[in-house]
Amino acid sequence: MTPLRQALAEDLAMRRALGYRLARAEKLLGQFVAYVEARGETHLRTETALAWATRPTGDQPSGWASQRLGLVRGFATHLHTLDPATEIPAPDLLAGRARRATPYLYTDDEIVALMTAAPAALRTAHRVATDQTLIGLLAITGLRVGEAITLDRDDFDANDGLLIVRHGKFGKSRALPLHSTTVGVLEQYLHRADRPRSLTPTPALFVSCAGTRLFLCNVQHAFRVLVRRVGLRPRSATCRPRLHDLRHRFAVCTLLDAYRADHDPQTRLARLATYLGHADPKDTYWYLSAAPELLRLASARLERPIGGTA
Repeated sequence: MTPLRQALAEDLAMRRALGYRLARAEKLLGQFVAYVEARGETHLRTETALAWATRPTGDQPSGWASQRLGLVRGFATHLHTLDPATEIPAPDLLAGRARRATPYLYTDDEIVALMTAAPAALRTAHRVATDQTLIGLLAITGLRVGEAITLDRDDFDANDGLLIVRHGKFGKSRALPLHSTTVGVLEQYLHRADRPRSLTPTPALFVSCAGTRLFLCNVQHAFRVLVRRVGLRPRSATCRPRLHDLRHRFAVCTLLDAYRADHDPQTRLARLATYLGHADPKDTYWYLSAAPELLRLASARLERPIGGTA
């Protein structure tokens, strides 16, 4: 193992001990180290980091280069303590290129259209059932995509109507109560006659056509196929249909229901934060920032006491 690869392994191990999972970071930083070594370099250089971060990578979201450079910056900061010759890329090196994505808030009709398009867009009946079930589950639970594909069959308790998320962000677990209709759909999916089997059995709840656990890249690709099939278009340069936006929609709909039913939104927000797996409700506010209807209802709630005393 080269010194760079050894340093990367140590950095990842240290951060995982703090609760980070780093699956994507490990993959990308491994690619970066290979890129550095292919150039015959033994120290990290800003020029090399920038060249790797801005390499064409196909259909990637806005700001992808800055995200890649950010991963390198974190690794370089660690490596600099071991090798002073390491150059740490400046935080504003790609200033102006990265913009945080604006949530694409799906309508009910758009979600139905995405699920309805699956039979014509995907190859096998099992793949159709997998994507339809996965999209539906994300829409009505607000799960992170990574949490959903790491679910095991034993994490689903049909008797009590619970879904146990054991691999949440920072290693946190939580239990999600499910509606009876959701329980029925998951049971139906698990007991399909065409559920694939692999030579090495997997405990995964969602399985691929090869009988293995789903890969995030394949799930995202299939979703993009459905988006194109349905004809969903970006609403702006930073607002494009993404799987993760189903989580935003769940959060917004939960608060909308609270306002429409005249319930206390603060109480609902605290419950929503727990359901989404946030340690602090303030982390949930970002999911609510792009909903005009929610802002309108909140404003109406604030104005109501004033109108009552007029």
